[in-house]
Amino acid sequence: MSASDHYAIRDPKVNFASLSDPIDTPTLRKERGAFFTPSEIARFLTKWAIREPGDQVMEPAAGDAAFLVAAVARLRELAPDAGSCPNVHGVEIHAHSAHVARKRVREAGGEAFIRQSDFFVVEPEPAFDAVVGNPPYIRYQDFTGETRARAREAAIRGGISLTGLASSWAAFTVHSALFLKQGGRLAFVLPAELLSVNYAAPVRKFLFNRFRDVQLVLFDEQVFQEAEADVVLLLADGYLEGPANHATVRQTRNAATLESLGPGQSWTPADPAAKWTSSLIDPNIISLLHTLSEQGLYTDLETWGDTTLGMVTGNNKYFTLSPQRAKELGLRPNELLSLSPPGSSHLRGLALSNAMLKKLGDEGHSIHLFYPSDPPSAAAAAYIADGHRTGVDTAYKCRVRKTWYRVPLVPPADLLLTCMNADTPRITANAAGVRHLNSVHGVYLNDTYRKLGRELLPLASLNSITLLHAEMVGRAYGGGILKIEPKEADIWAMPSPRLISSSAQALRKVKPKVAKLLDGGRLLEAVNAVDLVLLEGCEDLSETQIQRLRQARAELANRRNMRAASGR
Repeated sequence: MSASDHYAIRDPKVNFASLSDPIDTPTLRKERGAFFTPSEIARFLTKWAIREPGDQVMEPAAGDAAFLVAAVARLRELAPDAGSCPNVHGVEIHAHSAHVARKRVREAGGEAFIRQSDFFVVEPEPAFDAVVGNPPYIRYQDFTGETRARAREAAIRGGISLTGLASSWAAFTVHSALFLKQGGRLAFVLPAELLSVNYAAPVRKFLFNRFRDVQLVLFDEQVFQEAEADVVLLLADGYLEGPANHATVRQTRNAATLESLGPGQSWTPADPAAKWTSSLIDPNIISLLHTLSEQGLYTDLETWGDTTLGMVTGNNKYFTLSPQRAKELGLRPNELLSLSPPGSSHLRGLALSNAMLKKLGDEGHSIHLFYPSDPPSAAAAAYIADGHRTGVDTAYKCRVRKTWYRVPLVPPADLLLTCMNADTPRITANAAGVRHLNSVHGVYLNDTYRKLGRELLPLASLNSITLLHAEMVGRAYGGGILKIEPKEADIWAMPSPRLISSSAQALRKVKPKVAKLLDGGRLLEAVNAVDLVLLEGCEDLSETQIQRLRQARAELANRRNMRAASGR
């Protein structure tokens, strides 16, 4: 069967009466992960991927045929016969979009063979020189049921296994590559999650193993306003001719500046499956980080202790109480546990003290966790009855507990680590000995380092190397937020116990100054003060190198914030 015949097959599960249905809304498109591509990006990718007038081209998520129209234009440009009518191929799950795609390709001077189907049920044939497109982006929370099962099966056909946290694009990318001839080219718009999320590790490894050449194009600005997500262009050449020994990283401002794209920077990952965030950084800086680690001056946070998630209440509004609210309810002190309030805006200093906790409570923050005695007091019983009456007990996390109103506890941590950050993750000493919710992480220090870590690690962590590495191991979310999960925190670079011990006296001396700077919101000045103690005392670390470290961190943070600003 030819590729043309293959894609002309009508899927028996499709209702073709709906082909003329014009109803399609942004909400419906978002549900199926369809975000239509700017024409500049479609032209750039098809120009790179299509090199001969006889190239066979497929768009596996055709949508309104942005890529197929661009492909027809490119094929006609390459054809010696100005009157040529190129054939292009595609798959599209949405009936009306498939209908529109065929019409647009005809109007562009080509013929489209588009199969209306779920792409994951289409058996791959290695028939194409170029596969181009913008895979559907559906987050794992909404990527469920049979569709997820088919996607995982498709990924397994490509030789990789994806976790339950994988979004739709991951399996889509692997499945798409299986349609390429040997030496074929894959040109995709992908979420920038490709570079940083853990679930994409098998995809990153797949790309390096299967392709001879891998290129990435990054944008300074957000180019998909509707999707509210950062993207990267993947240019993978030489299918089944891998493995690639490096990648080329190129950067541009936005879609309109793609035509003036520079040659880029070569980057060789130590492990292709690991995060690719380091591809954005000068290789000399990466080498410097490795050297400091090998010298025993920097280590990962896991050396100091274990980072864990906080408590999940199921309903913070009900289970967390301010002192005033607890008093109104008549609850006893033994029915309330001390708590770091929901959120993390109060954890921007070096320590959460008892005095600070009292101040937060006086200001109306919820510094208590409702945890009734057994049996509950009359006041607690009345509050429990009120929770039942208002349906608090029907929330999933409450419903699955043996006793719905008793939140599973985690012990007070030595340190509290903010996980959602506009600037950088912060480590705060838990001097008040409070428990914490899942809006922050807890760090439980090893016995060997507990005293030193509680006293000085929150201070010592405010250095340029640790801030830079946070940008590398964390992940950027909407609004420019940098998120760090416990597994990512485990490998986050920290000054080693040896370095902090040797600098302890100087750190104690600078601690009041740093605390005052943080209280005034002057983070970078605080970091510079810590750098004077830790970095300038490191052998073989010059002032120039320190400035480059700071610049590298600033560039990553600015890139994250610029994309957030351009998306507003």
